[in-house]
Amino acid sequence: MNRSGYVLRFTVLLTFLVAAIVAGIALGAVRVPLDEVFRAGVGGPVNAPYDVIIHEVRLPRTITAVLVGAGLGVTGLFMQTLFRNPLADPYVLGISSGASLGVAIVVLMVGVSPWAASFTAGAGLGGDLGMTVAAASGAAIVLGLVLLAGRFVASAHTLLLLGVMIGFLVSSLVTVLLSSASPELVHQFVRWGFGSYRGVTWPNLTVLIPVLSCGLLLSPLLAKWLNALLLGDRYAATMGVPVTSARALIILVSSVLAGGATAFCGPIQFLGIAVPHVTRAMFASSDHRILIPACALTG
Repeated sequence: MNRSGYVLRFTVLLTFLVAAIVAGIALGAVRVPLDEVFRAGVGGPVNAPYDVIIHEVRLPRTITAVLVGAGLGVTGLFMQTLFRNPLADPYVLGISSGASLGVAIVVLMVGVSPWAASFTAGAGLGGDLGMTVAAASGAAIVLGLVLLAGRFVASAHTLLLLGVMIGFLVSSLVTVLLSSASPELVHQFVRWGFGSYRGVTWPNLTVLIPVLSCGLLLSPLLAKWLNALLLGDRYAATMGVPVTSARALIILVSSVLAGGATAFCGPIQFLGIAVPHVTRAMFASSDHRILIPACALTG
């Protein structure tokens, strides 16, 4: 495909993105006029009822949807390239399972132990914030185990198998914890597991935006390594790629993106598998210099 074809496709994706952002702000139980959306976008005065709807409810949700979609799309591309597996997704290394374990532990501790409930309340970790911190911690622990294992494993396929095994082990621990929980606590955990960006607020975004933005900004720097890894570890090594370090950095960036999205929004798994395939078909390319920004926009 020539350069003009790429430019045209990126222009179409950007147009759809802008339209989706406007629709996310304007549409809902209460429809916001487009002129009010435009004034909010340029920092102008907005009528009082619409101002609350836009700035306190819909704008945080829309920003979250854009960042999480971009992060999961890019992470899915990384995992499919690293493991050369078209079914790999952002959660293939057990990140989602680790986040689920953290949430399950906190929900059960707060629900059963008065001491744990008073501690989390005193630390300001009650409610959704407590589950967010728990999910991020669980994802970070699993990430640490995977990176530790990666130092002693030469094959990407073996690392993939270890990640899947760790994910199953952690999931089994979650099942054991939930088997003895009350229906109310199980309902609270299941509600988090549905996966939604509706509960994200501006204080959450002060953490979510820097985390996902850093991961997305680092992603294009990995394009050269990913292009070499497409043809296997041996070929990449002959091209001067430090395979072990490259693999660890790719996993780290992917886990930051997937872990941050999961911590704040719960597991949203279909994007990571679907977006890279849609993007490859759209751009007819395997060049990650093209695919990384395209997957971000498509996601």
